[in-house]
Amino acid sequence: MHCLRLTLYLLLLVLMSTQSILAQNRQSTPLPEGHAKVLVEQACTSCHTISAITRSGFDGVEMWRSVQESMIQLSESEAVSIAEYLAEHFPAREDRKPTLVDGPVEIDIQEWIVPTLGQRSRDPVEAPDGSIWWTGMWASLVGQLDPVTGTMKEYPLPPEARPHSIVPDEDGFIWYTGNSNGTIGKLDPATGDITEYPTEARDPHTAVFHPNGNLYFTSQRAAMLGRLNPVTGELKEVPTEPRPYGIIVAQDETVWIAYNGTNKLGAMDPESMEVQYYTVSDPDTRIRRLGIDSKGIIWFVNSSKGRIGRLDPATGEIKEWESPSGPRSHPYSLAVINDKVWYNESAMRPDALVRFDPETESFQSWAIPSGVGIIRHVWVTRENKLLIHQSSSNRIGLVTIKDLAN
Repeated sequence: MHCLRLTLYLLLLVLMSTQSILAQNRQSTPLPEGHAKVLVEQACTSCHTISAITRSGFDGVEMWRSVQESMIQLSESEAVSIAEYLAEHFPAREDRKPTLVDGPVEIDIQEWIVPTLGQRSRDPVEAPDGSIWWTGMWASLVGQLDPVTGTMKEYPLPPEARPHSIVPDEDGFIWYTGNSNGTIGKLDPATGDITEYPTEARDPHTAVFHPNGNLYFTSQRAAMLGRLNPVTGELKEVPTEPRPYGIIVAQDETVWIAYNGTNKLGAMDPESMEVQYYTVSDPDTRIRRLGIDSKGIIWFVNSSKGRIGRLDPATGEIKEWESPSGPRSHPYSLAVINDKVWYNESAMRPDALVRFDPETESFQSWAIPSGVGIIRHVWVTRENKLLIHQSSSNRIGLVTIKDLAN
């Protein structure tokens, strides 16, 4: 078995009618001849396309071995053969190495490999009891991690749900966006029971709880915004600009939306669900995630242009800075901790974690130890630690900032 959840994954592919498309993609980027070419084609394409390999590169057999062990279970002889083949033909690419910037801040990154390989673990959050939760989108599960002991437990969800992201409520229930079955789901960790709320949109994406008790969410491909009352089950959805993505609540209770299909940010009134739009001047701008500082300034990643930016809602003024690795770095996730901006450069290998100080307009960056990519979403814990992940290598990570005064 190439992935522990390969059977489930293949079932999902059938349900989504994408097997033929994936097969075409796998054949479109041929591998170079070599002693393990056939083995790579058989083992590695059970969970991703050949192009995922040809676009990547790592130095040495040991690095490739580390990457593959986080994705797939193989015999020793198969693992060695594949690692040797990949190291020979796919060394680290100079054009994808991040531009790392030194600075005064020290961090510690701790990572855990999740139990079920091939699940594409992502979007970790902290529950009220201090446990860390994540979603395994490809395996249609959510997982729980005790960061003190390292103990992990996984909870199966409906196979067709394929949860995109999760968020805990104040009572410890775990809510997820059923990206493939058009539902918002609620998991009771004590019993494993699941309650589903069908949506009009076909692809709920990211959700956030509001002080008013409601759950607000984006639906990217459906171009809709939603609101669910967890008590009554009442659900309202409204159309919006193309590809709403990240969502966050400001101090004044405005719901802010990032748009990955247009050069806009949106400020939604939580009651009327009317949206006021703010336009970033470059029409090629695409925004994935947002953060808010103590003054109510909105920070965003301009993923398509390799920049980060800020919006002052009081004046409408927008200012941007180019990320250290340049216009092709593809900033993705973002959070604000003590008014410092933290984000990642997802197109780099390794994936780079970047800190930006707005006061000095200076950057500092670090390579993620398992930086196959990609950090798609981050979460700030109650202790101002940063939860990250590496979806391709099935890892959940915790970043400790050693001197929060800096």
